[in-house]
Amino acid sequence: MSAPTVTALLEGSPAAAAGFQVGDELVSLNGEEPRDVIEYQQLVDAARLDVVVRRPGTELDRRIRVVKAAGQPLGLEVSAAVFDRVRTCDNHCAFCFIYQLPKGMRRSLYLKDDDYRLSFLYGNFTTLTRFTELDAERVITERLGPLFVSIHATDPTVRAAMLRNPRGATSLRWLRVLLDAGIEVHGQVVVCPGVNDGAVLEDTMAGILDQYSELATVGVVPLGLSRFSTEPDMRPHTTEEARSVLSTVTEYQELCRSALGRRLVFASDEYFLMAGQPFPDADAYEGYPQHENGIGMVRAFGEAFDGDPTAAQGVRPGFFAWVDGAPPDGYRAPRAALSPPRRDDAPITVVTGTFGAEVLGPMLAGSGERVRVLAVENRYFGGTIGVAGLLTASDLARALAGEPENHRYLLPDACLSKGVFLDGGTLDDLPRSVEVVATDGLSLRRRLDGTEAPKTGCCTVAVP
Repeated sequence: MSAPTVTALLEGSPAAAAGFQVGDELVSLNGEEPRDVIEYQQLVDAARLDVVVRRPGTELDRRIRVVKAAGQPLGLEVSAAVFDRVRTCDNHCAFCFIYQLPKGMRRSLYLKDDDYRLSFLYGNFTTLTRFTELDAERVITERLGPLFVSIHATDPTVRAAMLRNPRGATSLRWLRVLLDAGIEVHGQVVVCPGVNDGAVLEDTMAGILDQYSELATVGVVPLGLSRFSTEPDMRPHTTEEARSVLSTVTEYQELCRSALGRRLVFASDEYFLMAGQPFPDADAYEGYPQHENGIGMVRAFGEAFDGDPTAAQGVRPGFFAWVDGAPPDGYRAPRAALSPPRRDDAPITVVTGTFGAEVLGPMLAGSGERVRVLAVENRYFGGTIGVAGLLTASDLARALAGEPENHRYLLPDACLSKGVFLDGGTLDDLPRSVEVVATDGLSLRRRLDGTEAPKTGCCTVAVP
């Protein structure tokens, strides 16, 4: 187990006053070695801290004592969310997107985890195939929720086959344990045509309503396919298959409303695009509980674009919303510094993916001739990938190369993580200067209208 390393200090914080430095390794806190940032938070909540620190360039450990108010943030950020070994995934799902990544990307992108702690901290989906009795005891005792669980199918045989793991047939027993204990859990079903759609999907919906009705929500999403997939049985949905999925979800929404008083299951925005069907009204999403899973993003974006500043951004994992010290990984990672607003009459081009263009085109139709949408084809990943959040510098450079130099180009910050695109490129690699804009409808509206106040950063990821 590695000790957490201090990566940042908050000026004026108890940690800064006590003499911590960036690079310090926190060997122990009040005599305990935390396994993860969850235990770390519980320890640093104490009013008195006795921290053993190992400082680079010194041979002896030192003690730093901190006196502060109980619950007051210590004021430092550490290097990882998990200090012992991240629990990696031992499933071999044919639809797993990590298997479909090209070579040469950042090493962290290839980490395939199945760790309930990362589900709690960042909203990652876990299959529970590596979940244990000790894990269940900790989750229930410490009330570690919400958690996010991949279901895919309630039929044990189908689920095991999809995960390519025999434990997939039995691991949903842990879901029942968590729900019995009152832990908030959100579920997900990734639908693969010819595998768990049709009658299997209907059986899964019935199984969820019958066996796991205490779930907070269930998202039904299509598999994503890149051109690097080597699985012969994985293919895109046809239009009719997408419509069939929507029909099944709609049917079970009504059954759940009748039985539970809420819809429970929700279909991904992509299904409506693939099926050529209109998006539901805002109230049909019941507060956008699976917004971060691509469910209701388009409707929330449109509501905000039309002037509703309260348009929901969906559930956020509760612990990470306030944890002191957790590194900003996952979808909360800083995207990029937002460009300062400009107020001139230059033509504006909103740059987005092919899915985003289908949404933004009609939305911006009334903005006048000076505003247009540039749909960027994702050749880097290829396949069915069309969301703005997976655009790369190479595809953007290709698309922008032939564009006029005197236009303003608005780029959603969801494309970037700490200022870097997925292929490692940066804004400096683009042939045109772009303005990085927060990826939400209200920010886009204000940028187009010239009413946006200057900002310094953003962590939103709504990708229309």
